[in-house]
Amino acid sequence: MTRPNKPALSRRTLLGGTAAAGVGAVLASGTPAAADPGNRRNPIDQAAVDAVATRLDDGLIALRRDLHQHPETTGRETYTAAAVAGRLRAAGLDVTTGVGRIVVNGEELERTGIVAVLKGARPGRTVAYRADMDAVPGNGIVTSDRNHPAAHACGHDLHTTVGVGVAQVLAQLRNRLSGTVVFFFQPGEEGLAGARAMIDAGVLEDTGAEEIHALHCGPYPVGQFAVTPGSGLPGQDWARVTLAGADAPAAAGRLVTELGGLATVAPVPTPADAYLEQMVADVQTPDGPLARFVVIRARAADKPDAEGNVAVDVTFRCWPEDRNVEIREEIRRLAQPYAGAVVTYPKEPFPAMVCPENDAAALARHLRRVLGPGGVTVNHAAFPFNGEDYALFLDRIPGTYTFLGVRTPGAAITTSFPHYDQFTPDERAIGVGVRAMAGWLATRTRC
Repeated sequence: MTRPNKPALSRRTLLGGTAAAGVGAVLASGTPAAADPGNRRNPIDQAAVDAVATRLDDGLIALRRDLHQHPETTGRETYTAAAVAGRLRAAGLDVTTGVGRIVVNGEELERTGIVAVLKGARPGRTVAYRADMDAVPGNGIVTSDRNHPAAHACGHDLHTTVGVGVAQVLAQLRNRLSGTVVFFFQPGEEGLAGARAMIDAGVLEDTGAEEIHALHCGPYPVGQFAVTPGSGLPGQDWARVTLAGADAPAAAGRLVTELGGLATVAPVPTPADAYLEQMVADVQTPDGPLARFVVIRARAADKPDAEGNVAVDVTFRCWPEDRNVEIREEIRRLAQPYAGAVVTYPKEPFPAMVCPENDAAALARHLRRVLGPGGVTVNHAAFPFNGEDYALFLDRIPGTYTFLGVRTPGAAITTSFPHYDQFTPDERAIGVGVRAMAGWLATRTRC
C-alpha cells in the first residue's frame, strides 16, 4: 500500500538508520495521532501498522531473547508455547493450546501447538499466518562441537516473535480490521512432524482459513525480503539398499561412492563463506545452476548385522520434485549389479514446498510499494540443503513463504544462514517482519 505523501524507502535509507532508531523505526510512516488506530471508518493502512508496531519493538526484542535462551526441540516446546499463549491472550485473541499430536518412536510428545483467532470488526476473508517454534537439535547444527546442545540456529525464535508481534499489532487495530486472521504457532518443524500434526487436528477446517502465509529467516540484508514465486524448498526421500554375502562390506563401500555420483550439488566445504555466497546468488538466477539439482547422502553401516548383511542408507533431495521418481530408479539401477541387493523405501517421500506464483507476485508488489524496489528480491530456485514441513499447508491451501533478510551489513554469511553455529540474526529484522506481515495480512482479509 502506498504511503500517503511519502516516497518509497530505498535500501540505502533502510540501512542508514541510526543504531538507536533501528531498521524497524526507519520503516515507520506516520505518527500515532495521524494513524488514528481507533478510526472505524478507514481500513488499516501501513501508517497505522507502523505506528502501533513502533511501540512494540522493545518488548518483541525482549521476547525473542527470552525464547532464544530456552531452545526446545520437536514436541518439547512447553516454555515457548506458554510464553506465546500468554501474550496472545493478553492481546485479546481467542487462544487454543495443546493442538496436534506428535508421536516419535512410539512416544507421544507434548501437545504444544497453538491456534489463535483474531476477528476484525468488519466482514472479510479468513487468512492464516504460521510461525514455527522449535529449536534445532545439536546434531542438526553445522559445528565442530560433537556435543553441541539444541539451539535456535534456524531462527524459529525470531519467527515466533514476529508472529506474536503481528498478532499484537492487528489486535490493537481490530476496529479497522476486515475478516479474521488465525495464527498457527507450530511445533516440530525440524522433525517434519508439526505441520502434519496440526493439519490432522483439523486446524484448517475448524478455522476456515482460505490462504496461509509465513516468513523464514534468510541470508539477505536486513530490511530485504526474498519472495518465492513458483519456487520454494525441496522435499526429501529415503532409501535403503541391503547387501548380502562375504563381500558385503566392501561392496557397500563401492555402492556408496556410486550413489554419491548422482549428486549435482557438492557438500558444503569448510570454510563455507564463498560457497554460500554463490548459492544465494544462484537461487536468485533464473534458469541458473540450481534450476535442477540432486543432493544425495549415502552411508554404509559400520558393520554387518547378525545375518551378515550390510545396509546402505540413502537420503536425497531433488528439484524439481518430479525428479524424485528418476532418482529412485537410479538407485535401483546402481544396486542391481550387486548380487542379492534389496532396495526398499522405508518412508513415504516428504513433499517439496512449491509456492504459488500469483500469491508471491502479489506479495512482492505489496512489499515494493511499502519498502521500495530495493526491499524485495526474487528466488527463482530452491536452496538445496533445506526442507520445510510448511509444504503440507501449501498442499492444502494457497499462500506465500517468504525469506526475511536477517544479515547484518558487513557480517559473514554464516551469521545469517540457518543451521550454522554462528547464526546470529539481526534483531532489527523483527520489526521489519512485523510491519510487513501485519500490513500484508490486513490487505488479504479484505473482501
